[in-house]
Amino acid sequence: MVKHITMETIQELYYEATPKSLGIADLGCSSGPNSLSLIKDIVEAVEGTSHKFFHPMPEFRVFLNDLPTNDFNSVFKSLPDFYRELKKERNEEGPAVFIAGYPGSFYGRLFPNNCLHFIYSSYSLHWLSKVPPALYDKHGKSINKGNVYISETSPPRVSQAYMSQFQEDFSFFLKSRSEELVTGGRMVLILLGRIGQDHVDRGNSFFWEILSRSVAISVSQGEIEQEKLDSYDVHFYAPSTNEIEDEVRREGSFELDRLEMFEIEREVKGGESYGTAVAMTVRAIQESMLCNHFGDGILDLDTLFNNYGKMVDEEMAKEEIKPITFVVVLKKL
Repeated sequence: MVKHITMETIQELYYEATPKSLGIADLGCSSGPNSLSLIKDIVEAVEGTSHKFFHPMPEFRVFLNDLPTNDFNSVFKSLPDFYRELKKERNEEGPAVFIAGYPGSFYGRLFPNNCLHFIYSSYSLHWLSKVPPALYDKHGKSINKGNVYISETSPPRVSQAYMSQFQEDFSFFLKSRSEELVTGGRMVLILLGRIGQDHVDRGNSFFWEILSRSVAISVSQGEIEQEKLDSYDVHFYAPSTNEIEDEVRREGSFELDRLEMFEIEREVKGGESYGTAVAMTVRAIQESMLCNHFGDGILDLDTLFNNYGKMVDEEMAKEEIKPITFVVVLKKL
């Protein structure tokens, strides 16, 4: 369904604008095997529209963006196979696709003025530019003791700090992209979110609650100090639909074309539990941050995430955990 919305948006954009050179950016492209699959899908979608309406195929300028620590080299190494595949499917007459890497944070300018027609970002915008500074008192101590994110035991100032950081970041993101997109350009943004105004629910926030509990077990076993847990906070925020809509309206450069909500499908490989699958996903995201904060080799990550997976399964047996994804389509005014 998410892919369908993305392809529908790029086809609509191409039909309206029919540019000879189509500028596309993937923000948070990562470096896995799927890094270039989006580009292939977009080329095919535009190709279908151009044939249907007898328009000549445009050239594609593709900008792949992620943080400088991303392994862009592995993406570039896969380019010969990508180009070969495009030509093979079209009797050696492949479309002109020019791909470049643009390292840097998307919370700020990345590209020249008016050079893009379409921007895509998948599961990146729920990461804030930084841990909210308002989480710390004047002595630099966290006011969110024992929690890595907003929890039932968090003081009200914690959710306010996270929301304020999201508002600042998302507004800056929109302003930056508005200068890079042509008028009528589109953005498809896929991010984690929440239902309603309550920051604490059995959705995305609950997975952070379980991480807090897992690290607390390590504290109780004397593996790490309580102070280390108290000072660990994630730079994550799951906004509500109202918060997204309010920020788009306040910033003023975009029209909200579409906002859809989906429950994340459970993808479990043969034999493993849902808890194990979630634990592996969270570990892939958090491992380097945990090692950096607690010290490499100090925290037994195998045990920590084994406990994490068991807790997810135990909680699922009591009541469903339903993480939410939003798909936001914006049009540049």
